[in-house]
Amino acid sequence: MTKEKLVIGSRGSKLAMWQTNHIAAELRAKFDLDIEIKRIKTKGDKILDSPLPRIGDKGLFVKEIETALENGEIDLAVHSMKDVPTVLPDGLVIKAMTVRADHRDVLISGNGKSLADLPENAVIGTSSLRRQAQLMAFRPDFKMADVRGNLDTRLNKMADGEFDAMILAAAGIDRLGYGDRITERIPSEVMISAVGQGSIGIEVRENDARTIGYVSALSDPDTFAAITAERALMATLEGGCQVPIGAIAKIQDGELRLSGIVASLDGTRVFKNEVAGRPEDAAALGRDLAETLADAGANEVLAEIRAEVEADNGFGV
Repeated sequence: MTKEKLVIGSRGSKLAMWQTNHIAAELRAKFDLDIEIKRIKTKGDKILDSPLPRIGDKGLFVKEIETALENGEIDLAVHSMKDVPTVLPDGLVIKAMTVRADHRDVLISGNGKSLADLPENAVIGTSSLRRQAQLMAFRPDFKMADVRGNLDTRLNKMADGEFDAMILAAAGIDRLGYGDRITERIPSEVMISAVGQGSIGIEVRENDARTIGYVSALSDPDTFAAITAERALMATLEGGCQVPIGAIAKIQDGELRLSGIVASLDGTRVFKNEVAGRPEDAAALGRDLAETLADAGANEVLAEIRAEVEADNGFGV
């Protein structure tokens, strides 16, 4: 008897392939399937000589994969949830989010010093406006250096003295086996992570009942609720992957607690708050917290940053 076939679309980076192979293995463990993996290069993979905010596209790492999904070239797409825009193309849905790995950001420093102990005016490698804003709020003396490329490229740049330390996502470092390089796992009190950070998302066509039946078995309900709250917050604030919005939700003892932050790029204005409620009200909680942050002044900061993005002022990154 011929096995049913599923074609998975994914970026071709080392981390993306780890995640896709993980999903493929999970599907094979649960179902008797013939699985093919199709590598797709996205705009974000092609443009490596410009800071991410200047490229100006919310779907930098997913758009081409979503096009293949719409066209029926693939049956499902595997994404890092932090890369997925809050507005999906018509007809596509995120139907599964895997158990979240460590959601935090981590510091990798050349001299083994923690974030607080780095030398004055230390240069930090990061392409993220969210990280930049929170770093500047923590240590205004820090200098920022834009860094793109795969992990090995970034580590080599630090070894060559281009910067003193860099900030990356814990989940990616752990998944690629570089955990021993981590100097510090940065607590949420210092840096709130990106929306969806640490979870793998699976996107499908909403009318594809066959594929939905398979991928739904991989979804973690608590993670799905938590990230639903985070994404509702970001959507309400009209944020995107390249806007300095941080959010993290966790479910403990049946209660969902969501923390969110918006900060100016120089770290001088920080809007931070939290909300708690029932997991089934995740989206409403996200919207409520977004409105609280907006009323406090976060909207003005985001408007200024969007204007700078459009004017391509460089942000000093």
